[in-house]
Amino acid sequence: MAEENYIKITESMYSLQHFTIPKHYEEAVESVILPHGLIMNRIERMARDIHECFNDESLKILCILKGGYQFCNDLTHYIKALNRGSGKSIQLGIDFLRVKSYKNDQSSGEVNIIGGDDLTHLKDKNVLIVEDIVDTGRTMERLLKTLEKYQPKSVKVAALLIKDHNRGTGYKPDYIGFQVPDKFIVGYALDYNEFYRDLNHICVISESGKKKYSIS
Repeated sequence: MAEENYIKITESMYSLQHFTIPKHYEEAVESVILPHGLIMNRIERMARDIHECFNDESLKILCILKGGYQFCNDLTHYIKALNRGSGKSIQLGIDFLRVKSYKNDQSSGEVNIIGGDDLTHLKDKNVLIVEDIVDTGRTMERLLKTLEKYQPKSVKVAALLIKDHNRGTGYKPDYIGFQVPDKFIVGYALDYNEFYRDLNHICVISESGKKKYSIS
């Protein structure tokens, strides 16, 4: 995918004083990195790109839980709006997988794929994996390898975020919303030990937030 087809977010971030933050997170986030309105506008454009790509073919969406549910919901909302108003339509089906690789703010080094025991219905289907964030790329590469045995017609990946660092495999999704700095981010359903999913903006977690919501 061409580099210019996603937005690079630099180290400059937004002060909390310019946004409404839930009171229970006021001391638990350091800054806003992506305001909710910017997220939504970018997802609308991603939906248009996906809609144009599949050209009236049916599409099976695999939503990666839990962090991907909000992105998937908004992305499919925009695709369905295009179905109604663009003169062509893509029939959508949705299934869910859960992938877990983090404890606190560190990768566990292991990738657990939960669910999807019977994905035989993917045979000869166009599949779109919808993921919240791609960090090193190892989780997604393992998932793609797992899906190969079900013989889908095609598999593409839409990720709202990718991390900017050199620790990864070099893997890039087919559709990307934003490239973000190498910080631990939360909000818009991205979590830290199951907290922060109820935060609309995407924010950088603070050290006090890590301590408050850490698990042993």
